Amino acid sequence: MRIRLYDVTRITRTGLVPHSAIDAEDGAITAVYDTLPAEEPGVRSVDAKGAYAAPGFIDIHLHGGGGVEFMDATPERIRAGCAAHARHGTTTLLPTTLAASPELTLRMIRAVRQAQAATTECTIAGVHLEGPFLSPAQSGAQSPDALSLPTPGLWDRLLDEWPGGVRIMGAAPELPGAMALGEALRARGVVASIAHSDADYETCRRALACGFTDITHIYSGCSMVHRKNGYRFGGVVEAGLLEDAFTVQVIADGKHLPPELLRLIVKCKGADRISLITDALFAAGSDLPDGSVLRQANGMETVLEDGVMKLPDRQAFAGSVATMDRLVRNMVHLAGVPLWDAVAMATATPARVIGLADRKGSLAPGFDADIVLMDKQLNVKAVMARGQFVE
Repeated sequence: MRIRLYDVTRITRTGLVPHSAIDAEDGAITAVYDTLPAEEPGVRSVDAKGAYAAPGFIDIHLHGGGGVEFMDATPERIRAGCAAHARHGTTTLLPTTLAASPELTLRMIRAVRQAQAATTECTIAGVHLEGPFLSPAQSGAQSPDALSLPTPGLWDRLLDEWPGGVRIMGAAPELPGAMALGEALRARGVVASIAHSDADYETCRRALACGFTDITHIYSGCSMVHRKNGYRFGGVVEAGLLEDAFTVQVIADGKHLPPELLRLIVKCKGADRISLITDALFAAGSDLPDGSVLRQANGMETVLEDGVMKLPDRQAFAGSVATMDRLVRNMVHLAGVPLWDAVAMATATPARVIGLADRKGSLAPGFDADIVLMDKQLNVKAVMARGQFVE
């Protein structure tokens, strides 16, 4: 049956369209109306009462949620963690690995692939491999013991486990063999993202030529401007901000980055080159209390405190507990970004980054019927994934 979301305030790339409507049938958007259409027999009409309607959010970097850590979960538990994010508006996502042994990483890839076939609450679009080719100098919450140098034998082993299913791989381009990895990822159609890297600016520019096009959670696990004998040299952050060819992932949970840095990133990159990411750990979308402790599958211990995950020594964050709706609210309320730009960073831009812009990230006929309804305070009121309401 055709479903009509009636009287929505549709969020478009350039502004708002009040008192409009959206039809969905068989999992796809079939019609969009700029004015309210007449009632039709055989159409189930849902009165949105003016609620904001946005495309379903797309999270391309998250490690867990709903009390589930994806790295060490069964397919059933992975589905439960994804469903927790779906209830907050995320209708497409990439479960993301931690740096770990090849065996553990391969097991996680297999579990996500199995979960994809069974998950109806959202679209599991593949996996994001964060590591193991990361810099020990910028390891953060990644286990130093699990880091490896990139070699064709190892990266082929990981990528071949799910051909077409690995959407992003994060790596440090300054490592020996990393430039060849970038070329290999480009040849496979996998996004190569500079991640947990201590590279200088010129190395990042060379990485661009070798296939790297994205920066993982800019400012976190990234080198910045530094001095050598009085001379200053840029790092990953400066390359990400200045080089237009790079897209950047931004953790806008209100903890990792203060409002002024969010505004700086937006000023330098614009909404079309920013993907909002949660980098969520197990506590996201759950009611776990402060003080909850998790020993991750990679052996690293994390603590939930002050609304963010920390390493036990409190000297660094380990990840967020945010869901995507919180990121959109923060970009509007903390960073002062127009609502349509904040929504683009959570929908159209990540869809384009991972090659899904032909069916995800827009409220247009022919696109998947992934729709989020929000009140005027940007709290999620209802979520539709491929034409079905998420419970």
